[in-house]
Amino acid sequence: MSEHEAGPDAAWAEGARLFNAGDYWEAHEALEPPWMTAKGLDKRFYAGVILLAAALHKAHKMGNARGGRRNYAKALAHLALLPDDFRGVAVRQLEAEVHAALQDPARRPQVPVKLDYDPA
Repeated sequence: MSEHEAGPDAAWAEGARLFNAGDYWEAHEALEPPWMTAKGLDKRFYAGVILLAAALHKAHKMGNARGGRRNYAKALAHLALLPDDFRGVAVRQLEAEVHAALQDPARRPQVPVKLDYDPA
C-alpha cells in the first residue's frame, strides 16, 4: 500500500471537520501533528491543506486579505505536486473553492471528499 493510499486517519478526519465548520485555525492546529510526522506526498498534502486553512483564517478572521492570498499561493506550491484526487479529496476542487472563498467572504469552502474513494 503506498503512502497516499493509507486513507484518512483520525487527525485528518478531525481537521477536515473543523475546516468544513469554518474553524480554520483549529483545523490548522489539528493537522499539524500528522504533518510533522508525514513523509513524501502526504507531507505535501498536509502542508497544503494547513496553508489553505491559514489563508482563510487570515483573510476571514483577521481581515488580512493580502496575507490570505500569500498563504494560498504557498498552499498551491505544495498541492501542485499531488494528483487531482489524493487521499479521497478532490484537490483541484478544494483549491478552487478556497480561491472563491478568498474573493467572497460569505462562501465557506468544504473539503470535497470523493465518495468512491477506497483506501484499500
